Amino acid sequence: MSRGSRKFDVLERLEVSHKNVPVACEEHKASLGQYFTPSNVAEYMASLMEFGEISSYHLLDAGAGVGALSCAFIERFKAEGKVGMALKVTAFEYDEGLIPTLEANIFASAGDHQKVVKGDFIEIAANELLMLGAAEPVYTHVLLNPPYKKIRSNSQHRAMLRSIGIETTNLYAGFIGTALLLTKTNGIVVALVPRSFCTGPYFKRFREFILGRAAIRQIHLFESRNALFREDGVLQENIIIKLERGGAQADVLVTSSVDGGLLGIKSSLLPFSQIVRPDDSDLFIHIPSCYEAAEWPSAFTFSLEDLGVCVSTGPVVDFRVPQFLSEVHREESVPLLYPANLKGSKVVWPILGLKKSQYLLNCKDTVRQLFPVGNYCVVRRFSAKEQVRRIVSAVANGEYFKEFDCLGFENHLNVIHVNKKGLELNFVSGLTGFLNSKYADRDIRTFNGHTQVNAADLKKLRFPSVVFLKALGDWILHSNDLGQDDIDKFIDVLLEKEEGISC
Repeated sequence: MSRGSRKFDVLERLEVSHKNVPVACEEHKASLGQYFTPSNVAEYMASLMEFGEISSYHLLDAGAGVGALSCAFIERFKAEGKVGMALKVTAFEYDEGLIPTLEANIFASAGDHQKVVKGDFIEIAANELLMLGAAEPVYTHVLLNPPYKKIRSNSQHRAMLRSIGIETTNLYAGFIGTALLLTKTNGIVVALVPRSFCTGPYFKRFREFILGRAAIRQIHLFESRNALFREDGVLQENIIIKLERGGAQADVLVTSSVDGGLLGIKSSLLPFSQIVRPDDSDLFIHIPSCYEAAEWPSAFTFSLEDLGVCVSTGPVVDFRVPQFLSEVHREESVPLLYPANLKGSKVVWPILGLKKSQYLLNCKDTVRQLFPVGNYCVVRRFSAKEQVRRIVSAVANGEYFKEFDCLGFENHLNVIHVNKKGLELNFVSGLTGFLNSKYADRDIRTFNGHTQVNAADLKKLRFPSVVFLKALGDWILHSNDLGQDDIDKFIDVLLEKEEGISC
């Protein structure tokens, strides 16, 4: 049998296995955070493996499912001409219903050089690591498609992970961290995981853990959020990340494909400073799209803090203060703004027919949640990756609310202000125009892989100087019928003149 026909048989067998695994129901899979690796993705992940001149090879496949990753690795190993070399495969699987299929698939590919461990990978591996102490780990290669499931703070998994130095809120991160501890120096870990660990405070300690023990060698980005697990109804942005345990950090290969078909892959080699910015204490992991990997303009290096402004999440949670809401104007009531009030680059209020209470009573119970009337930049918190622009912002012009003393901002908005006070109108207009621009969109897509644009995300963006933004704002205020493309073009004009626009 030729190598090509053998490969086809292996992939065909795995596809059949995916369709015939004896799980009770879809709810059972979801309860375990279980989503099987498509065979073509497994093959691509295996292709990222490197085989140095060592005496023996040992693969770890934790959360192995029906063995797609293990089988793809074995075929890759043979294709590299390593047939005569020693290879062990250790596959962990918790779901007893999958064990017979997993064993059959791995045995058909690897013969007797395999071991299927039935049970909880985190529990077994944590106990093994605690017993090993400073002993050398055993695995040279790791392939992972771990379960996606939150971990309660008082759960056994959380306690076991903490005992081996891993702090995380999700099983998938626990799997990566544990597998990394079990990997030999210069061993390779390739994992298919949600992108969520790349940003946010909840995963900061985990990012510190990973970056302190491994070098990032490659990140593969899927341009569509549902590219991989569409049949499972999962709307989750996933990436493939390749790590080298104990490796020296160098440039990172960033690759991307439009969907899970992995056709037309584009690639770019980027300095690590573009992946994790040197001045970022939160260690956000940025993933510039290969379509947008050009160098960032040097004029756009300021943070909101550098600009002297603050950003806050709208403090009014409407369903918690129903007794203070009103659909009509009453004495002492003030405007309450929602995402629906953002129309183009302006805040429009009131909205006829809006099925929301657009007034909030200004009283001792709500006064701390209100902002004095002024000029504010308002940003929608929820947005999807598939939107043309991730950031949707608008100007709340204080002139239009001058009959009131205060404004309320609902919790699905972010508000940019100075110590809870308004800003100069030309600055707000320029800031809003920039946030809606192609530059801010490109910047946020490098690190934001979820469906929200939070205050923490806006703090990580890079902006032009105050002088630049005011010049942009003055031009916007003195122009008519501008589209965002017009504003983008003027930003480019200002960029060309940046030597004449200093902070």
